[in-house]
Amino acid sequence: MSQSPLALSPTYGLTVSHFGEEAQPLLQVDGALADLALVRKIAARHSYRSIGPFYPGLRAPVSAKIAMPLVEPLLPKMCETFGLEREPAYFECYLSLVTKAPGELAPIQRLPHFDGTEPERLAVLLFLSDDSACGTAFYRQCSTGYESVDGSRYDCYLAELEAATAQHGIPPASYIGADSPIFTRTLRVAGAANRMIAYRGNTLHCAALRDDFTPDADPRSGRLTLNLFLKA
Repeated sequence: MSQSPLALSPTYGLTVSHFGEEAQPLLQVDGALADLALVRKIAARHSYRSIGPFYPGLRAPVSAKIAMPLVEPLLPKMCETFGLEREPAYFECYLSLVTKAPGELAPIQRLPHFDGTEPERLAVLLFLSDDSACGTAFYRQCSTGYESVDGSRYDCYLAELEAATAQHGIPPASYIGADSPIFTRTLRVAGAANRMIAYRGNTLHCAALRDDFTPDADPRSGRLTLNLFLKA
C-alpha cells in the first residue's frame, strides 16, 4: 500500500487544535501529499456521478488500498486526539466535485449536516484544489447549543430543527454563511490546496462557499476534494 499516490508526504506539518464551546478536536495536516499535481492528474481520469441526495455535486469512489496510506502514519495520533480506544479503519472514500450553484441547492443542502451520530466516526477531508477563500465550516445549533449530534441528542436536534424552520422558514437557496437564525458558525478552515483536516463526523459542518460560487464539473479546474471516512 506504500505505493499509493495518496501516501502521506514525509515532510507534512501537523497541528492539533480545538474549536467551539464543546472544544471539538481538529487535526490539520499541511503539505499532505508529496505530489499533489500527480494526484490531481489521476483524479481527472475518474468517472464522477451523483451519489445520494445530500452532497451538492458528483463523486467517484476510492478504495481502501488507495486511500489508507494517506492516514496510516497518523492513526496513533488520531487515537490520541479523538480519544479512540482502537485505531480507526476505512469506512468509505470519495473524490468529490461541487457542481451545484447556490440557486440549485435542495433544502437539505442549505444546512449544516453530520455524517453519523457515532463519536468514533472520523471524517478526513483533503483539499486537492485551492479553496483558500472558502473551505469548510463548523456550526452550533442556536436553540440547543449543540455543536455535535450523538444518539442522545438526535431526536432533540431534529425537533428543534423542525421548529426553527417552521418559525424562520426554509433557508434561501444558497450555501450557508457565517450565521443564520438557526445556526452560528464556530470555525472556518481555509481550504488551502494540499491541506487535510480530520474531525469527528458527528460535528455539524458544511462546505464554506461564497454566494457567487460558480460550479465547475471538470476535476482539473473545479472544487475537488478527497473525503475519507473512518470508523473505530
